[in-house]
Amino acid sequence: MGTRQIIHVESGEILIPQAKWCDGFGSKLRGFTFRRTLGPQDGLVLVEARDNRVNTAIHMLFVFFDLGVIWVNDAGEVVGTVVAQPWRLSYLPPAPARYVIEGQPEIVNRVQVGDHIQFVNPPGA
Repeated sequence: MGTRQIIHVESGEILIPQAKWCDGFGSKLRGFTFRRTLGPQDGLVLVEARDNRVNTAIHMLFVFFDLGVIWVNDAGEVVGTVVAQPWRLSYLPPAPARYVIEGQPEIVNRVQVGDHIQFVNPPGA
């Protein structure tokens, strides 16, 4: 598991400077469960092999804070956003996605469906 910068293509804004890249089963399953707080720069990218609605659904069981969630397809296009609330059983993307970005709740206010996201290795990585 490495890290990636998450960049909003249209504005050039770095949404999360060093998001954890979670492409293994264990890291995706763990996510932010059992953490008590979320730091201002904390973020995860849950990575699937291909676009899919079911595999990019998330749960909020044992997550104790709201999360901003952005679903992104293989083409880098935002296909959905939500502010996920603690202890909810499931959130399903509105369209197939390959990537699930989780971060501070306000991250969803910085993108819109149809925008594009780029994942870049951070400087020095």
